[in-house]
Amino acid sequence: MPAFPFLGETLALLSALFWAFAVILFRKSGESAHPLGLNLFKNLLAILLFIPTLLILGKPLLPALPAAFYWRLFLSGLLGMAIGDTLFFMSLNRIGAGLSAIVSYMYSPLLITLSVLFLKESLTWVQILGTMLILSALLLTTRLKPEKNISRKNLVLGILFGLLSTAATTLGVVIIKPILNQTSLLWVTAFRLLTGLIGILIFTLMLPQGKLIISSAFKIKSLKYSVAGTLLGTYIALTVWLGGMKFTKVSVAAPLNQLSNIFIFILAGLILKEPITTRRLTAILIAFTGALMVFIG
Repeated sequence: MPAFPFLGETLALLSALFWAFAVILFRKSGESAHPLGLNLFKNLLAILLFIPTLLILGKPLLPALPAAFYWRLFLSGLLGMAIGDTLFFMSLNRIGAGLSAIVSYMYSPLLITLSVLFLKESLTWVQILGTMLILSALLLTTRLKPEKNISRKNLVLGILFGLLSTAATTLGVVIIKPILNQTSLLWVTAFRLLTGLIGILIFTLMLPQGKLIISSAFKIKSLKYSVAGTLLGTYIALTVWLGGMKFTKVSVAAPLNQLSNIFIFILAGLILKEPITTRRLTAILIAFTGALMVFIG
């Protein structure tokens, strides 16, 4: 158990706050950077930050772990950092930060369900009711009429990509949860990033416009947003997110992570000037209530 009371819950909450700011920054950089290129850039920069961090802290870059651990981490990184993040950026570019936040409410009920099925964590009736509220909010948002600058095709694709991104991310968490207590948190984060980087790089270079996709992430116009988003969302938020999963139950950390959507909604309106509709606000409040019920349960 951690010496600091509620360490896992605190880290989960902090990850929500940092990730909310990062999403807004990635949304700005996504205006000129391809989703694959942006994902490649953030993983590369984060790894370049993690390596000296590990060395300064005296952590080995290749610790002596069972081969099964490495396979779990490899698959987790591929799902979460390569597939999941790329799909998230594809969703973000199509439907905006506000709608992406609401679509991602599927994260909490899905992760809770997987934790019950595979990690044998308990789920009370209050948590079940909270999960139902979160799902209701998600269904409510799917009936939202497309905004003037979002076509019906992009709305459908954006929601689909968001759901697939959530599924990949949650699977990546469940795979490594059993081994988080036996490894260094910073090293696990860096290894998952490296796996994601390799997967994205191979896939991108196989595309006809692979080099152009990669170069799009290094444009001066988007670079400042990409760097800031990486520092907040990948280097900091990703570490404390895994910390929340390590030091508390997945079913408790998941709804706290969900609070990032509340922050995203507010920031999207203040910074990106995305419209605040009654329906969207209602969905946010319902999902927030559901997340709190999951935590209280």
